[in-house]
Amino acid sequence: MVVPHGCDAVRTFNITHLRVRVLGWGSAFLVALLWVSGLALGRFSSRQGVEQRLVSERLVNLQARLDSLSDTLQVIGKRNDQIRVLAGLPGDSLVARTSGEAHKPALELTPAPRTGTGSLISRLSASAAADVDRLIARANGLAASFTKVSEVLASNVERSARIPSIMPTAGWLSSNFSLSRFHPILHANRPHEGIDLAAPMGAPIVAPAAGTVTRVDRQAGYGLVVELDHGYGIVTKYAHCSRASVRVGQHVKRGDEIGAVGNSGLSTGPHLHYEIHVNGKLVNPLTYMLPQGAIPE
Repeated sequence: MVVPHGCDAVRTFNITHLRVRVLGWGSAFLVALLWVSGLALGRFSSRQGVEQRLVSERLVNLQARLDSLSDTLQVIGKRNDQIRVLAGLPGDSLVARTSGEAHKPALELTPAPRTGTGSLISRLSASAAADVDRLIARANGLAASFTKVSEVLASNVERSARIPSIMPTAGWLSSNFSLSRFHPILHANRPHEGIDLAAPMGAPIVAPAAGTVTRVDRQAGYGLVVELDHGYGIVTKYAHCSRASVRVGQHVKRGDEIGAVGNSGLSTGPHLHYEIHVNGKLVNPLTYMLPQGAIPE
């Protein structure tokens, strides 16, 4: 019965026992369903939070490792700059640019309360991806720079090996390079276009640098002559030899025996007349002599 306030009529409703039972069971089922749903949702949210926290921690760890790698590349980059200076190369613009980019400040890990962990993970992922791109560009720049440096250094080593920087025989200097010298046989002043190294008859003559034999024959006044082409416009000449140990076209390296000291041609005694031609111009061989410890192998 429903009894209203005032003068309205009383209303009467009849409910059967079946309806009461159905209503009771339905309410119980609805409560159980809501309880199970809440429990499942709580577990799901908890599991999702744990997963997001693990992903976040991994991304933070990745960021730290990327920062460490960036520092290492920075050290390598400084050494690269030093090596480029030693190799006579200018600074590499790509390396310099990527060096600056590799050390951009990392993303500050300040979570936003309203946006949740998912937003933080997204920000971390974007930052890590950008750092990886910068480090890849940096590494590629360094690799290209080291390749260029290697090529230049290899070329410098090759050139150093072809510079006549040691004495071709063991002896003593008996006559210097001179624009005018009194000739002991011709009895006249004339240029002396090399140096004379007095040495015992048959003393070995060695190549002062790597090169190719271009001449082995007799020349008026010089006797038996051997000539080597070292490349880069450098040619050396060895005169008054008693014998030659090489043939035309043969490749030799620094220290290889090419002949023996003699007394052939216009000569007053056993000695080696040694000349260096650079781009067709005679130069003083003594200007090419290096201290023993400074001679490259």
